[in-house]
Amino acid sequence: MMACLVPYLKCFLVGGALCGLGQILIDRTALTPARILTAYVVAGVVLGALGLYQPLVDWAGAGASVPLTGFGSNLAKGVREAVAEQGWLGVFTGGFTASAAGVCAALVFGWLVALVFRAREK
Repeated sequence: MMACLVPYLKCFLVGGALCGLGQILIDRTALTPARILTAYVVAGVVLGALGLYQPLVDWAGAGASVPLTGFGSNLAKGVREAVAEQGWLGVFTGGFTASAAGVCAALVFGWLVALVFRAREK
């Protein structure tokens, strides 16, 4: 029984730590949320390119792959694979290929939510 809960605990701890770090950065620094989100993507790209992020994804699952650091790591992985297959052209196409499904899903679901709800000013 307890063994089946361990993956969920790992996911919660890593995802929660990433979110907690973001909240601390918002509360304690002058960084804007947009800059923090950008830093998360860049950190994911750098850690993914160095091969350091994939072991965290393997250990924590969605706790590491769903946040923006996971998106950055996915971009780096796509570029690495495309360069291996296509050469230098892969630098330009790999990130798009690797992240196309996630970006498309975000656009489609965002559009569906916009159809259901009305935006209004506060």
